[in-house]
Amino acid sequence: MARILVVDDEDGIRRVLRQLLEYEGHEVRVAGGGGEALTAFEEARPDLTFLDVKMARMDGLEVLARIRERDPEALVVMISGHGTIETAVEATRRGAYDFLEKPLDTDRILLTVRNALQQRGLAQENARLRGEIESRYEIVGSSFAIRALLERVEKVGPTDARVLVTGENGTGKELVARALHRLSSRADGPFIEVNCAAIPSELIESELFGHVKGSFTGAYSDRAGKFELAHGGTLFLDEIGDMSAAAQAKVLRVLQEGLVTRVGGERPIRVDVRVIAATNKDLEREIEAGRFREDLYFRLNVVPIHVPPLRERREDIPMLVQHFIRQATEQQRLPPRTFTTDAIDRLGRMEWPGNVRELRNTVERLLILARGPEVTAADVDRLVGGPPAPGGLPTDLLGAATFADFKDRAERAYILAKLRENDWNVSETARAIDMPRSNLYKKIERFNLVREEP
Repeated sequence: MARILVVDDEDGIRRVLRQLLEYEGHEVRVAGGGGEALTAFEEARPDLTFLDVKMARMDGLEVLARIRERDPEALVVMISGHGTIETAVEATRRGAYDFLEKPLDTDRILLTVRNALQQRGLAQENARLRGEIESRYEIVGSSFAIRALLERVEKVGPTDARVLVTGENGTGKELVARALHRLSSRADGPFIEVNCAAIPSELIESELFGHVKGSFTGAYSDRAGKFELAHGGTLFLDEIGDMSAAAQAKVLRVLQEGLVTRVGGERPIRVDVRVIAATNKDLEREIEAGRFREDLYFRLNVVPIHVPPLRERREDIPMLVQHFIRQATEQQRLPPRTFTTDAIDRLGRMEWPGNVRELRNTVERLLILARGPEVTAADVDRLVGGPPAPGGLPTDLLGAATFADFKDRAERAYILAKLRENDWNVSETARAIDMPRSNLYKKIERFNLVREEP
């Protein structure tokens, strides 16, 4: 059932439309003139309005303009006994959904109602989904560090400047990239993300630039690359520090010339793309070590944005906890629970090597596994591991029954923390802790370590 407003200065038209639409199950309100129509529109906020063009004192086109001023999304169908192409064009220009001529055809009216309400439903669903997406990618916090970050995002977002986002794993670099895209003139264009660390070096060029059929084994058809798919929008190159030298050279050329050439192809394709890059590495050190091109670094680093780790903005943890509770209960249907002050205080004193991503996963774990209607400090200690005990070690390690058990727990905690620091890149983690990669795989299997869902 929908709310429908019928505006016509002919009583017979109002009566016929009301009878037809109420028979279809809709709630109908009528008005005999422009002033009455505007009052009824404000009071009823109809889903659809039928509006006569020719009326005394205030004609339908003026009423349409005023309705659209009050609600730019309003669906209005104009009806007229003196329909002309000029009138229909003017009504469409002012935002009318459709234009019907008298005498009105019953089937045409019902079809128009069905189509208009279907369009309104799709628009409302899109708005709801857009709201969910924006909530998921919202940057939450009121600390000085976050306020400074948001201020820079707001300044650079509306421009087309390239941005290099730096920060540890799990700090929210993707959120910054999405915020920059939303604030730009490209917001209605695509946002394409590429995780350079997750794509094998031999496939990264095909992924970025596309390929033509037969250019290599497995290339069974032509395929557009991410640069082409991002045309008119934003390309987010995550973990740019892990990109191969060959791919770096080609990316540099695209940034310089705005042209891409598919792997195995000969014809360059012009692309209009804003590039935002992110990394958890110190690219200046990578340049010194010969692993990253200095000229590409300067091309990407037009505006640098650093995302602070969670330990540098602990005052945001209570706000983040509440945000993740709302997300989990609304989107994942987890049981609603409140966190006690002591529980939030306990979370605020933890180290969070996995940063905001780890905090979110922890909140979801507590919502699922906590025993009572409230999440308490005891739940945090039991399910997460509390703050360091007086002896300087976390309470879950001191709870080990034997020295062998203690060593296993410590080793598991250390390896898990290092995997999180390196975004579960096993090769990177093995290098960081000076352990053969094969040994690290064995440890992961032995301790049954599984990457948390993002």
